[in-house]
Amino acid sequence: MNVLVLGSGGREHALVRGLLRSPRRPRVFVAPGNGGTQIPVAGRSALNVDIPADDLDRLAAFARAQRIDLTIVGPEEPLCRGVVDRFSAEGLRIFGPTAAAARIEGNKAFAKRLMREAGVPTAEARIFGPDDLTPPTDARERERRAAAVQRGFELACDYLLTRDEPIVVKAAGLAKGKGVFVCDDPAHAVRTVERLMIENILGEAGQTVVVEERLTGREASVLALVDGRTIYLLECARDYKRINDGDEGPNTGGMGAYSAAGLLPDGLLHQIEEQVFVPIVDALSLHESPYCGVLYAGLMLTPGGPKVLEFNARFGDPETQPILMRLRSDLLDALEATVDGRLDQITLEWDPRPAVCVVMASRGYPDAVQDGFDIRGLEEAAGAEGGSPDDLFVFHAGTKHVAGRGPVTSGGRVLGVTALGDSIDAARRRAYAAVSRISFDGAHYRGDIAAT
Repeated sequence: MNVLVLGSGGREHALVRGLLRSPRRPRVFVAPGNGGTQIPVAGRSALNVDIPADDLDRLAAFARAQRIDLTIVGPEEPLCRGVVDRFSAEGLRIFGPTAAAARIEGNKAFAKRLMREAGVPTAEARIFGPDDLTPPTDARERERRAAAVQRGFELACDYLLTRDEPIVVKAAGLAKGKGVFVCDDPAHAVRTVERLMIENILGEAGQTVVVEERLTGREASVLALVDGRTIYLLECARDYKRINDGDEGPNTGGMGAYSAAGLLPDGLLHQIEEQVFVPIVDALSLHESPYCGVLYAGLMLTPGGPKVLEFNARFGDPETQPILMRLRSDLLDALEATVDGRLDQITLEWDPRPAVCVVMASRGYPDAVQDGFDIRGLEEAAGAEGGSPDDLFVFHAGTKHVAGRGPVTSGGRVLGVTALGDSIDAARRRAYAAVSRISFDGAHYRGDIAAT
């Protein structure tokens, strides 16, 4: 069987590892992959393909030429651009939601309105700016959009100046994990809205904003496979978004995560399934956007119950790394069951041990970073705390392989060092022991993943 994975991050490396461990022994391609996705797993290797994950024409041509039996989409950009629609129209089998369904992530204003309509618990919010996030194509459309953005900015400022509590400002479009701003006071919120809507620090993604109340509580990430009819919850996780220990500093795409059995009690998981996943999947179907793929709910466990912070239309990163480290069942079987509408026929088995993932990032992340630094100590890390490939794995993200040098840094989040242990503390010790053996110029990581 030929399988194609789209993407180049740690999430995609985790998917590749899971596929290579399948007893069905698929032939795995990764477009474009990274410096680690070709490293052998269980005696087998994937093949990197030099095609960007959002080049739909070349990807479809490659899938036809190589007779790809299943394509698995990692990142959100190709989903929102319609890669599933394109492949499906050409008779190519693909895992992921259509562009219409992927709006649940690609347009936070749409997602917020859909949650209101479906009665999904979420933060109270106001939306300011153009309803349509599609880039304008001519001068008249650009003028109309500019006027709508300006009017939205003025209304947002008027609203914010009536508030006196902490506010969260979100760019409505895709912002690669950099579109959420927690503002301590109205002045900070107004300045943030100005930077997004007027100064265009995130481009068109920030020209529409969602302004919402700041929720308090403990965060959790719950992912589910959805085949249009059946919802199958995966083991849940908790991730850490802020760059520094103690949840200080700017938001990032994620500086680490852990997954553990019993992280959320069964009663709470049932509540989340019934109050979050069922109504949102039903609402998407009513909007003629049936959902098929993996649906991620980022939740705040407030004193009043779980509330949705965001939905993602794909596996989370770095949550996927510890979650899939714990998966004992065949990943390929689960993904195929989702595509084929057979989720009600499978049962997934999980390693009862917790898994902890520590992200090693480049200096300057989440802003500008420098690339091209040699990564040292990967082989030494593999044996940390008595680790084996089954209970310790270094997932590559922002890396590339340079002939004669080996892996070098090539992005903000560089590695996701992930370990299993008999307890969360044991998994932490194993992961951090491995981290201590890896070095590259400017390496930065949090020291409190899974500690709080």
